[in-house]
Amino acid sequence: MSHDDDYVDYASPEPGTRTRFAEGDNDGRYDTRRGGRVSPSRAMVTVVGVVVLLIAAIAFANRGGNTDDDPESTANPDTKAQPTAPTGDTPVKTPVNGIPTGFPHSAEGAQSAAANFAVALGGDQMFTPEGRHELVDALYTPELAEKTKTGMDAAYDEDFLANLGLDAEGEPPSGMTFISRTVPIGTTVKEYEDGRATVAVWYTGLIGLAGPDSDVPVRTTWHTWTFELQWSDGDWKIAADSQRRGPAPVPGDVPAATDEQIEDAVEQFGGFTYAR
Repeated sequence: MSHDDDYVDYASPEPGTRTRFAEGDNDGRYDTRRGGRVSPSRAMVTVVGVVVLLIAAIAFANRGGNTDDDPESTANPDTKAQPTAPTGDTPVKTPVNGIPTGFPHSAEGAQSAAANFAVALGGDQMFTPEGRHELVDALYTPELAEKTKTGMDAAYDEDFLANLGLDAEGEPPSGMTFISRTVPIGTTVKEYEDGRATVAVWYTGLIGLAGPDSDVPVRTTWHTWTFELQWSDGDWKIAADSQRRGPAPVPGDVPAATDEQIEDAVEQFGGFTYAR
């Protein structure tokens, strides 16, 4: 994967919280008026009502997503997007060389796998031949791994790497730091059945070269990455994937940081393991 806007699909034949302020100049904090006496019956009704609402809120907050016994609860593309919520499933049981593996065999496991695959394939490891091959072997189905490596090696050629300020081996110039990072914003299940899933990951990314007199400043990108996943040998693997630009929000008014600030931030703040 690259953050280049014209990414080619190598594995597929087809490419609220509201705040209410009290009325009045004193914000309602110094009202000395005494209210009428509340009868015991009215007080009891109020307490019971609060308890009922509290129980309902707790039940709603603890309501998990779908499991193997209920794959349709998150598999229906017509349902509204749900926020990330804990389910009791460990998202990554056996990371290998920093690569997430061992996801639950469920729609939520597929979402977690897709988000983590986007992070891994969007990192700087993809820009060296050895690192790229390691990722592809770990994340793609065995049937597609060799084909995908061949396609990606052709795409990450010297011209492409040079446009990013890297040499033919994907290494930055001395004294500079190459930055490539993917940050998932959310996921959605397009299709799900027991052994296959199609999951889209909306993400933002960082790409560029940080250092003195860099000709390739670190910039942000916005893409949607769609993975066709297959349950293979006890884990989710990529059977095909493709990307498209956006949706991208309006740029904010935060002043751009210096190269040194960006470099320091990337070194100080590590990435996450993503779970649904």
